Amino acid sequence: MKSTEYFILKKLEDGYKLNLLNSLNKETIPTIIEEIKSLKFHPNKKMYIDFQDLKELDSIAIIYLISFLKKFKKQNISYLNFEKYEQIFDFYQKHYQNEFLKEKKILNRFFENVGKKVYDILKSTKLFIDFLGKVFYFLFYLVVNPKKIRFKATLKYIETSAVDALLIVAVTAFLVGVVIAYQGAVQLEKFGANIFVVEMISITMFREIAPLVTAIVIAGRSASSYTAEIGAMKITEEIDAMRTMNFEPIIFLTIPRIFALCISLPLLVFFADIVGVMGGMVIAYTSLDITYVEFINRLQNEVPVKHLLLGVFKALFFGFSIAIIGCFRGFQVENNTTSIGKYTTISVVNAIFVVILLDAVFSVIFTQMGI
Repeated sequence: MKSTEYFILKKLEDGYKLNLLNSLNKETIPTIIEEIKSLKFHPNKKMYIDFQDLKELDSIAIIYLISFLKKFKKQNISYLNFEKYEQIFDFYQKHYQNEFLKEKKILNRFFENVGKKVYDILKSTKLFIDFLGKVFYFLFYLVVNPKKIRFKATLKYIETSAVDALLIVAVTAFLVGVVIAYQGAVQLEKFGANIFVVEMISITMFREIAPLVTAIVIAGRSASSYTAEIGAMKITEEIDAMRTMNFEPIIFLTIPRIFALCISLPLLVFFADIVGVMGGMVIAYTSLDITYVEFINRLQNEVPVKHLLLGVFKALFFGFSIAIIGCFRGFQVENNTTSIGKYTTISVVNAIFVVILLDAVFSVIFTQMGI
């Protein structure tokens, strides 16, 4: 038996009887919780709760009682003199249980979604490694058998991925060159170092900005088109027909696109370098009074050609990554039209992410090598 200011607990033959006293509210409930924590209850025993001498019962006390009574089986709980509080108690009991279950479901769904995402990433990585292995195998096969290389298809893809992209690459590179030169000019003018804008524009464009911006533009154009084209062929069962006729889809669809981007992207980067430097040259002439002749002479004398070559070298890997991701996502398209949009979006996002990742890796490697 336990007797306090707020309750009296009696032990019966078949269970317990809890007489509630005085007021159970937010001020008194902490004390009650501490008192009840010190007691031990058998979960299979009956619990009788008597509300006769209770003067006040607020929402916090009701929620605590509901959580306390979860220790006992529902059929073993009996309420005495309960008429005054029955309606509000039932309301809180239903509401409390629903919210508890709802929160539990939300939490379970969160971990379920995380697990599904991790599984999808691992599954996609495994498929990509398998696809990459097949690509390298058939690349080696074509090196040994060069007559089977589809040169016409490669030239067609060079036209669609490079020639048709010249305008957007030129406009983008020119505007980026203008922005870099203008922002640099404002700062260099404060220190009287106007002439150094040549090195700033040239090295920045050659090493980082031109390869990165061009690769992102091509990732948006070519990766999406490759995924959509191959995906549409998969939906119309053209790829299945190719396999039936003993034509390998990777040789016919993937490798020409890889060759096209590996050839065209370095050339586009070189083109973007020229246009970007021209944009910077215009700002240097208009804002810093550096003539075109002075700009070109300083560019020739002070900027090593290695910066240009490093940017073009990176573009080769960017082109390979964009092409292989675009083709891989195209082969993943399912037999419904909505999946084309889904995998096209995934393809562009993946390609841009890989381009930025490779650029960061190359920057670290080149810096550590001192070039």
